[in-house]
Amino acid sequence: MSIDSHHSSFSSFKSYLNALRDTPRRLARRAGSVSTTFDETSGVRFRYGGNMRKTLRWYDLICFGVGGMVGAGVFVTTGTASHDKAGPAVVLSYAIAGFCALLSAFCYTEFAVHMPVAGGAFSYIRVTFGSFTFSAHRDCESVSHLCNLIVFINVISGEFMAFLTGANLIMDYVFSNAAVARSFTTYLGTAIGVSAESKWRIAIAYLPEGFNQLDFIAVIVIIILTVIICYSTRESSVLNMIFTALHILFIMFVIMMGFWRGDPKNFTQPSDPTHPGGFFPFGAPGVFNGATLVYLSYIGYDAVSTMAEEVKNPVTDIPIGVTGSVILVTVLYCLMAISMSMLLPYDLINPEAPFSGAFMGKSNRWNWVSNVIGAGASFGILTSLLVAMLGQARYLCVIGRSNIAPLWFAKVHPKTSTPVNASVFLGIFTGAIALFTELDVLLNLVSIGTLFVFYMVANAVIYSRYASVGTKSPWPTLSFLFCFSCTSVLFTLLWWLVPPGKPKVIVLGACSMVIIGLVVVFNYAVPQARKPEFGGVPLMPWIPCVSIFLNIFLLGNLDGPSYARFGFFSALVVVVYVVYSVHASFDAEEEGILTHGNLEVGKESIELEDLTPKLQI
Repeated sequence: MSIDSHHSSFSSFKSYLNALRDTPRRLARRAGSVSTTFDETSGVRFRYGGNMRKTLRWYDLICFGVGGMVGAGVFVTTGTASHDKAGPAVVLSYAIAGFCALLSAFCYTEFAVHMPVAGGAFSYIRVTFGSFTFSAHRDCESVSHLCNLIVFINVISGEFMAFLTGANLIMDYVFSNAAVARSFTTYLGTAIGVSAESKWRIAIAYLPEGFNQLDFIAVIVIIILTVIICYSTRESSVLNMIFTALHILFIMFVIMMGFWRGDPKNFTQPSDPTHPGGFFPFGAPGVFNGATLVYLSYIGYDAVSTMAEEVKNPVTDIPIGVTGSVILVTVLYCLMAISMSMLLPYDLINPEAPFSGAFMGKSNRWNWVSNVIGAGASFGILTSLLVAMLGQARYLCVIGRSNIAPLWFAKVHPKTSTPVNASVFLGIFTGAIALFTELDVLLNLVSIGTLFVFYMVANAVIYSRYASVGTKSPWPTLSFLFCFSCTSVLFTLLWWLVPPGKPKVIVLGACSMVIIGLVVVFNYAVPQARKPEFGGVPLMPWIPCVSIFLNIFLLGNLDGPSYARFGFFSALVVVVYVVYSVHASFDAEEEGILTHGNLEVGKESIELEDLTPKLQI
């Protein structure tokens, strides 16, 4: 099948109208359909352009992870999180977000080791949650209404839920890359002593606030990096290593300057006595609000998992690369947050350039420090952009392979072994967003999408361990996941709605006991159907359950406008799926490219398990 072949549903306007009339039947057939682990790891790759070249090792992945996370996180979100959300307690915000990211990293690692493909969370959700539709219905058709409800909810999983997850991931990457690129302009201006706001950005009076500052430097940077990632993954890795090494030196410089020139009293005393004081000026809610915001800082490790298809030895390299980079970056984040809080009172921190701004306005003999920090931040931002743009292109490439996005995106260039079409398209899209959209408009929307995706992956790893198609009923696992999520949502609502005091402590304590009890009962009553030999999540099901709870809790700390934007984008994704994706995948199934059933998933999963030890060779 050629990548350029057109689908019958789109061959003419009349054909498309007929396809639209048939939408309900096609939705019922395709929305819960499943891909297989075998097809994800072999078949689709060769149908659409062949393999990406295996050139990466664990040290490449650690450098990609560090480079991808540090630049975007500390130098973009720390200022806003400290100034507006958490104050000096932003260090705890980073620790909470880092702990949550580490738990999610364990879940990603298990999937990436046993399914080393470029699709990341998209492929994990597509294989896992599509695989129970028919067997769950067969097992539960004579059981309780609760089970039938759970089956109904999850019938829309599989292809549809994977598409929603993949679209959110791409949204996260595009918006976060746009935010980071705009921050690059600010730090580059600081490095050479120029005000980016007044000299480099062009104000357009008739555009709405937040969208009226045009940033052409950010667009140029994105275009240059797009060209680099189209050329070669190996060369991109070498360039990333160089940038990351320089960046780590700047990070150590920033940490040392903060501990040397900083004042511990800034941890508790704002510059303006009328502002809230103490280490927790905005209380515990401020810490969690800050954690939600800085969670954007950890999106880089997700990009590492998308490179699994290009890793020489996934069994050993992926766990080291993913978890190692998260741990290292969390330590660096916390040290840098402490350094920044010592340099300035939280109410004087510049939200867009917190570290370099700490030395601006001081005596002339310290201005050079601001310039050095600006240069270091610029290197860090370039590395994070490079990694994230590599990751976003691979997500879109695999979505194209699945036939729910145009097949043009799936093409891997035969000479460069890179997804050139996906890289160019997303580079243009990211540049357009970075041209006019301000930082604060982007950050919360990125956080909500990231938390949603990590929540889905944690659920998927529990399901894949405790439910086995054809041999084990999935409904106890589905019931547990449903009840656990609902109880976590209840805890989050109680946290915000119940007034402070003893009643709140009692209510939250009771809800916590219910949450723990659910996990204990499930762990005792439902044995694991599968225990991976390599790269499995330890302490099952506790680690993914804590990840689910923390992701839900952090989602509860986002503001209303963020949910409104997320709802709008999700509705747009649903429309795209209904008017295009379901018909494209239906045509592919009719042509024998995609499958509908899932009765062989268990068989092919076993085949993949048998293949895993061979990957060490």
